[in-house]
Amino acid sequence: MDNNYIVSARKYRPATFDSVVGQKSLTTTLKNAIQRNRLAHAYLFCGPRGVGKTSCARIFAKTINCMNPGANGEACNECESCRSFNEQRSLNIHELDAASNNSVDDIRALTEQVRIPPQLGEYKVYIIDEVHMLTSQAFNAFLKTLEEPPRHAIFILATTEKQKIIPTILSRCQIYDFSRIGAADIVEQLQRIASREGIVTEAEALNIIARKADGGMRDALSIFDQIASYTEGHITYQAVIENLNVLDYDYYFRFTDSLLKGEVRNSLLILNEILEKGFDGQHIITGLASHFRDLLVCRDESTLVLFEMGASIRDRYRNMSKQCSEQMLFHAIALANDCDLKYNGSRNKRLLLELTLIQLCQLTASGAAAPPEEKKKQLQPVADAPATSSTLPPSVQTAAITVTPESKKEPEPATPPAAVNRRPPSTSINRMLNEPQAAFGTVETGSSSGETSFDAEELARRWDEYAGKIPQNKGHLKNTMMNCKPVLKSDFLFEVVVHNPVQKDELVNESAAILQALRTQLGNRRIQLKVVIDEANTKKLAYTPAEKYEYLHGINTLLSELKDEFDLTVQ
Repeated sequence: MDNNYIVSARKYRPATFDSVVGQKSLTTTLKNAIQRNRLAHAYLFCGPRGVGKTSCARIFAKTINCMNPGANGEACNECESCRSFNEQRSLNIHELDAASNNSVDDIRALTEQVRIPPQLGEYKVYIIDEVHMLTSQAFNAFLKTLEEPPRHAIFILATTEKQKIIPTILSRCQIYDFSRIGAADIVEQLQRIASREGIVTEAEALNIIARKADGGMRDALSIFDQIASYTEGHITYQAVIENLNVLDYDYYFRFTDSLLKGEVRNSLLILNEILEKGFDGQHIITGLASHFRDLLVCRDESTLVLFEMGASIRDRYRNMSKQCSEQMLFHAIALANDCDLKYNGSRNKRLLLELTLIQLCQLTASGAAAPPEEKKKQLQPVADAPATSSTLPPSVQTAAITVTPESKKEPEPATPPAAVNRRPPSTSINRMLNEPQAAFGTVETGSSSGETSFDAEELARRWDEYAGKIPQNKGHLKNTMMNCKPVLKSDFLFEVVVHNPVQKDELVNESAAILQALRTQLGNRRIQLKVVIDEANTKKLAYTPAEKYEYLHGINTLLSELKDEFDLTVQ
């Protein structure tokens, strides 16, 4: 057994600026500052864990005390100062862990040390890690020393949570924001380490490790050591997904195949298979959302750079992305993300996952949906059904804004008369609500030459596209358009059957924009819209006091004298 084993995160910790992974711009800035002797007295290194903050601070401290720095801005590693640093016996570097030394007394002890000049080299460097853990009193005790330290003292503060540091500290430091390390850079570094250690690896296996590390090199190296021990030096894709409990890509591709075919049952069986393997439901839905995102970026060469997986799986994603429309992927990502947000608060989490899969299958239901003839039957308005008898007189029915069924109306002309297309601008909203033909058959459509014909399916598709783009603050209008579908009555006239006057009012207010969008999309300026309220619903509406009074007055005219004598009002 090797008693001198050192984990990769420590063994391959960067010792020079050039060996720092994924922070090229920051290391170049630090090297230039050292070469030009333009050193600040305080630095703040902030960023996620494991991206090289403390490593860069140590390299910086070693380099500024090097007696023979190289032309490239790196330390020589041969002088006494460099050797003492490499052997961890340098007296010019002091590290303080603010997580466990965060009191006022700890800071006062530090400020006392600052007064002592270095015995070897020019600078004493004080590295305070996790500086955001200092108490507010400790921060205040540190302010004066941080602002005006001795010439030989340099402070490097490191933190993962910059927002917790008080502004007075931030204003006294040069701030360096370290970014997450890209998956490609992590894979490249792991390949170099594997080559030195004699470990055989698969490209996709290293890619999974890089994605699991989420931009942290230290996390990636820890996972790398773990998998290397599990596989005895032969890291494979299958071994990685088994050890890290990662869901295989193949499941996501099977999901996509089922969704494209509208196979609800098959998708539910795949979900059951995954759950039986012990995977968490939220892990499944977040992975599916990422899968749809990757399909989306693979649809275009310009966005292919955003695809972070290996080259071997890239071709499979590109082939699958050609079978998916962008609109379908947009909706799929939104549905998966919405499920993710609702997951923790759901009482029946499995049902939520299954419902999401059913909704995803419906996005591409055209392949498994009813034939066009059946769709047209489903879109027939309820107003076509025979009207039931009413117990109120006709005057009250009119006041309740009922609509005569289509079966009792005269047939609509193929092309509405020109005279109808001259509604005066002063038409009121009340007239539009009570006279739907005057309200929606009155838009000037221009010349009839060069108009493009369209069918009911194309009209319904454009109607749904418009509804899908309605913002969330108009949710009632969006629901109305989703639930009330257009029915083509003649070449250019279509009808929408709504359930109540509120829905009708929503369509009245939006009618101009709807018609403009449909005319543009369908290439026909003669398109007209008519809204009809379903009579079966209107007869269920509650009558107003005024309507009740009119009805009773029709039965007994003396009611008006009673009203006048006692000075009553109807509200």
